[in-house]
Amino acid sequence: MLNDSHSKFLIVENDEQLHKFLEIREQTPHVKKVIVFDRKGLRSLEDDQVIFLDELYTIGRSVDNARERFSDYIDQGTPNDIRTLIYTSGTTGNPKGAILTHANVLFELKTSIDILPILPTDEQLCFLPLCHVLERLTSVDLPIHRGCIVNFAESTETVFENMKEVSPDTFTAVPRLWEKMYASISNMRSDASALNGWAFDQAIKAGHDYADIVMAGNTPTTGQRLRYEFWNRLVLYKIRDLIGMSNIRRATTGAAPISLDIIRWFHAIGVPIYEGYGMTESAGVISVNTPEAQMAGSVGKALPDSEVRIADNGEILVRGANVFAGYWNKPEKTAEDLRDGWLHTGDVGEIRDGYIFITGRIKDIIITAGGKNVTPAAIESKLKFSPYISDAVVIGDKRKYLTCLIMIDQENVEKYAQDNQVMFSDFRSLCHAPEVIALIDDVVQSANETLAQVETIKQFRLIDVLLSPEDDELTATMKLKRNLVEKKHHALIDSMY
Repeated sequence: MLNDSHSKFLIVENDEQLHKFLEIREQTPHVKKVIVFDRKGLRSLEDDQVIFLDELYTIGRSVDNARERFSDYIDQGTPNDIRTLIYTSGTTGNPKGAILTHANVLFELKTSIDILPILPTDEQLCFLPLCHVLERLTSVDLPIHRGCIVNFAESTETVFENMKEVSPDTFTAVPRLWEKMYASISNMRSDASALNGWAFDQAIKAGHDYADIVMAGNTPTTGQRLRYEFWNRLVLYKIRDLIGMSNIRRATTGAAPISLDIIRWFHAIGVPIYEGYGMTESAGVISVNTPEAQMAGSVGKALPDSEVRIADNGEILVRGANVFAGYWNKPEKTAEDLRDGWLHTGDVGEIRDGYIFITGRIKDIIITAGGKNVTPAAIESKLKFSPYISDAVVIGDKRKYLTCLIMIDQENVEKYAQDNQVMFSDFRSLCHAPEVIALIDDVVQSANETLAQVETIKQFRLIDVLLSPEDDELTATMKLKRNLVEKKHHALIDSMY
């Protein structure tokens, strides 16, 4: 990324980050200076290429007419100037630098705030990497624009504890986090006494009934409202408090497909989640559900003053001021994705009553040996609704039938093993325990019952290594990279055929 962008200055936090650069600096001839925030562990460092933040400030103070020169540079700026390069995850090749202009980001700020208001008094929690466009928009650009408070999670492992500390007013997360939160509460339910379990089930049922009415755009009757309020005061508010959502006004989800059942469950406990859709090339958001305009199973309506249409091949096309300016130094790739002003998203979907429904990615569509087209995303979402499955990749292109690679949820499956006296010594042995395989088989068979015959999973295998966002197979938003997973685990896949 340093070489592709020809960056001249690199800003790093501390000695750990500096050492990463020093190891590869011979390969990065464009970098003139590295600016370090924290001197700790580096006080004796002498390196002409490295300066510290206070030294940069000193240089700045010594410049003649600095304020006037700064103002002159600002006056020369235009809305179409490059604001930032955000590099895509590189799932199918080297990362590409998406050029986002000031106009792109300002459009996102204006339209987002119009349809999902953010208050200066709001507090929120940031936990995703800021290299990702969704977190950049929600935890940097919007808070700077509105002046609200951003709390940064200590690490990805402490997100749930930090949620309880902050109790945010608004919160944006990827499906994996919502799934883990749901799984955690499901585990608590399984450990509850008979009376508490009954009360929990009644409260969730009342919440589901109430949420279905509201999500359909209808007004609950007085009786329905009173029933919900009774169980809300008795049970549901305690669930929200347990997960740090006692102050939540609105939550959003994006970056990957999410199960409708997960959204319904959170609405039922009083945490309204609104699913949106976007990508780096759209500067963040293309469409989103809102309290005033929502449709179950959709990713909402397109942002105001933008257009979305469906191409003849089913691909979703986008046009508007949020569409990026192209890929840095990649005119051929830019011409491929930007045609006649329309961004070709690579996603397949349809539009009903103005709401966008996504069915999958063009490149992910599976064409079986029998010539049947299958979009794996919907099948994978059904599997991930189980608290025991963290991710899944459906396989079957040019093959006789569909199979699946599954990544189990370590915490929940370990608890299941302990509760049922299943012997295991580490994650690998847990994945190979017959009882665990039988548990996941039950989940797969339950999902199969809701699928068409051609979509059913005939065999599955468990990925028996723990993965983190630092691993090649996972993106920054904790999604499995289909191509890399298929390549790395080809032997496991072949064993199912």
